[in-house]
Amino acid sequence: MNLVQRFEHWGDTHHPKWLDIIRITLGLFLCYKGADYLQNMSLLINLMTFKSPFSSFMIIILGHYVAFAHIVGGILLTLGVFTRFACLIQLPVLIGAIIFINSNKDIFGTYSELFFSILVLLLLVYFLIVGNGPWSLNIGDGERKRA
Repeated sequence: MNLVQRFEHWGDTHHPKWLDIIRITLGLFLCYKGADYLQNMSLLINLMTFKSPFSSFMIIILGHYVAFAHIVGGILLTLGVFTRFACLIQLPVLIGAIIFINSNKDIFGTYSELFFSILVLLLLVYFLIVGNGPWSLNIGDGERKRA
């Protein structure tokens, strides 16, 4: 049994149903943020222009990647399909948000987004390890579990 199979087995045996509610809520929130970024793409690009060392073309590509990752990853997390892949495409976005965007703001302010970004990052890492849980669509799991 290799390391990935051990993670999957541990995740299947140690996943309470209430964590699926958190996974679904996280997925819906990420979909909302992705749609919000699409509506305010110019603000996102302006924010990234001042905070990142990339060229303007790369910043536009990154802005669209952020929106795409949030929307597609949020849908996949909500449905419980390809949960680990959905978490993987979100990780660079959250790490970039913590390093480039939220680190220079007032950390101890009343409405600081840094702690919220760290919480979302920790939840994504958790669901990357444990997987989707019992309340999911589980496309393709029937063939894998029978084998």
